[in-house]
Amino acid sequence: MAIHRNVLRIHAGAGKHKVDRNIYGHFAEHLGRCIYDGIWVGEDSPIPNIRGIRKDVVEALRRIRVPVLRWPGGCFADEYHWKDGIGPRESRPSIINTHWGGVVENNHFGTHEFLDFCELIGAEPYICGNVGSGTVREMQEWVEYITFDGESPMANLRRANGREKPWKLKYFGIGNENWGCGGRMRAEYYADLYKQYSLYVKDYGDNQIYRIACGPRGDHYHWTEVLMREAAPFMDGLALHYYTRVRDHVIIKEGRDGNRTFLRKPDAVRGSAVQFGEDEWFAVMKAAWFTDELVRKHSAIMDKYDPDKRVALIVDEWGTWFDAEPGTNPDFLFQQNTMRDAVSAGISLNIFNNHCDRVRMANIAQLINVLQAPILTDGDRMVLTPTYHVFDMYQVHMDAVLQPIELIADKYRFGEEEVPQVSASASIDAEGRLNITLCNADPGRSAYLDAEVEGFKGKRISGAVLASSAMNSHNTFEEPDRVKPGPFGGARLKDGGFEAELPPMSVVTLTVE
Repeated sequence: MAIHRNVLRIHAGAGKHKVDRNIYGHFAEHLGRCIYDGIWVGEDSPIPNIRGIRKDVVEALRRIRVPVLRWPGGCFADEYHWKDGIGPRESRPSIINTHWGGVVENNHFGTHEFLDFCELIGAEPYICGNVGSGTVREMQEWVEYITFDGESPMANLRRANGREKPWKLKYFGIGNENWGCGGRMRAEYYADLYKQYSLYVKDYGDNQIYRIACGPRGDHYHWTEVLMREAAPFMDGLALHYYTRVRDHVIIKEGRDGNRTFLRKPDAVRGSAVQFGEDEWFAVMKAAWFTDELVRKHSAIMDKYDPDKRVALIVDEWGTWFDAEPGTNPDFLFQQNTMRDAVSAGISLNIFNNHCDRVRMANIAQLINVLQAPILTDGDRMVLTPTYHVFDMYQVHMDAVLQPIELIADKYRFGEEEVPQVSASASIDAEGRLNITLCNADPGRSAYLDAEVEGFKGKRISGAVLASSAMNSHNTFEEPDRVKPGPFGGARLKDGGFEAELPPMSVVTLTVE
């Protein structure tokens, strides 16, 4: 049987753009058990905590150096009124989470708790403001409450609630999915609202706000066109949302102007997170690779209005979306996390890296217990998922200089369809090491890689690998280490580069130094 090889050319020393560390960002919404149980257990909980925040979660997130965390939504953001979540916890009014199961939350995790959590894990806070059901004044006062250091009603209210000095807040989103759950708006209408609301998101003192506009869903290119045409001078970032899934969960009716109406389909299924065959494995790989087309086409539109690439493409919701685990509340979106999730995450992150001239933040959905979560909890137990390990392995790219690559990839074929077998990105870090991340999407075949490296001569090569023997391998509370990285010995240096054999369905990190 012939061995098909993948050829990788790395033009070391030709890099111009840094891989922004914020590409490795995360997202925590008031949804299911993400906030309550996942992050917040309360100061009186028998679960070890720091001021009510789970200690084990804090330690795990510190290890992967979470750079930025988006909160409080998601759809929840456009029904959240921030003043309900400040002051003495026992006096805070409860809130009905109408988007996610109609559960009642006690509001014990609010602005102070979120910003405390960000400080504990070393992450920049990214707050998403309420456009859908909020007011301009409400948004203005929230920013003033957090960032103003002088005498004012909001600053004095913050002091009365126990925080003398303001926080630093850089990232602020003006609404969320305002084409859908954030108000069912036309792009033209939202563009006008964005300009109005963003004007009142003020910079106080030396705190400079990075303003992020609600962007499109998936391939809704009309939304990007309108927002860039009408509002590009007033924004720093444009958000894109895209989930990789086996089957879509909405019926889409598209008007002549390109605007869409999203209607929930009652009998829609997204496929199981654990029980699947190669057909659904392939579907997810194909969906992950589609991310590249989306980024390229949205970036091309942005280039028309912003050729200097001042405005960033912010992919602040991405990841896999499957049916909720049997026996759990379907509105809590709790799903297991398998080797399939790990490979699709690796492909997506490589794509973001390779487009880092425009993509300068991405936030996987979501942090804990929801969708493609790096961490799962159950009472006092915690487990790290295969996706967590991918983020751990890919840390090498944070703030490193992207190196241009050419990849001639073999094909992974299923039926009449095909995707590239191998995904890759490469960077040189501050210590001068060349780091390469690789994914083999084929669950049944090793990937043989010939790498040519220009402008860099290494003396040794080392690596780590995340792999498994089954497509649905995953970690459980009973077996938390079933899928975890190990040393990789399948690469060797040669004249002008290196060669490697990537196991089936694997994620590999190589370091040449």
